[in-house]
Amino acid sequence: MQSATLLGFTTLALALATATSPQEGKKKIEKPGAALPTYDNLDLPNYDFDLSLDSEGEFFDPSLYEELYDYNDLAPKIEVGTLAPPTKQPEGTRAMLTDASRKPPPTSPPDLLRSIIKQGLPTCLVCVCLSTSVYCDDADLDQIPPLPLETTYLYARFNRIRHIRASDFARLKKLKRIDLTSNDISCVDDDAFRQLSTLQELILAENRLPALPALPSSLVRLDARFNRLQSSGLHPEAFRKLKKLQFLHLSDNKLDAIPVPLPEGLRSLHLQNNNIQTIHKDTFCESQDHSHVRQALEDIRLDGNPVNLSLFPDAYFCLPRIPTGRFD
Repeated sequence: MQSATLLGFTTLALALATATSPQEGKKKIEKPGAALPTYDNLDLPNYDFDLSLDSEGEFFDPSLYEELYDYNDLAPKIEVGTLAPPTKQPEGTRAMLTDASRKPPPTSPPDLLRSIIKQGLPTCLVCVCLSTSVYCDDADLDQIPPLPLETTYLYARFNRIRHIRASDFARLKKLKRIDLTSNDISCVDDDAFRQLSTLQELILAENRLPALPALPSSLVRLDARFNRLQSSGLHPEAFRKLKKLQFLHLSDNKLDAIPVPLPEGLRSLHLQNNNIQTIHKDTFCESQDHSHVRQALEDIRLDGNPVNLSLFPDAYFCLPRIPTGRFD
């Protein structure tokens, strides 16, 4: 009997729980200006916001929180095409960098080359040696370095060499070309080149030479442009014995006369931008021999000199072409 009574009370409690409306167990979320429909009928209109369940089973509208938080302010702003701002270094780091900048630079190749020269070591440890050619361009040299005995071509341009000594090339018996362009050479020992019996090209352009040394008879090309050469600084008949000389370029100096006599095989004579004021009848030709003709000398430049070439018409009869210069 008691079991039947307990069963009846239980059934009654379940019936009352079942009769409770779902609307009483749910809370309504109202959006300002509009009332939300209930969830029972499942007939929800198409609102422009989502309804979600929170952790307690209640509905919430995320759009209600957009007015409280501006998420755009939290996102980093990136400008395309700009560099990143420099990082600020601690004061201690800047101090370390400043101290490091005051330290002397590491040993440079020119310093190393001078050290090698003083120790008597081969120059090819620093200069570029290819076969029998030695390249010491722009090496901050202040003297001719020791060279291999087999050196045939030497390039020591754009340095600070001031003095050429007789001993610099004394042991080199195979030299054919020496190029010392753009140095500070103001002094050359008279025997520095004379004994070089194989030398064909001597380039001394862009230096400070007031005079030329004695030259070897094997020379084919002499280039001493842009120096301080004066006529008094040339040996008397300096080029008479140079039977192989074909190119003589002495432009942009301080010569006041054309050096004579000129070798018969000369092809190119450049004397522009000097101080030449006159030309003699025997400068190019033999005035007593009108049959004399210089077949090779086709390039003579005297422009940039004060001489008026039209005043010396008898000086060019043996030339295949008249010189370039002023004819007024």
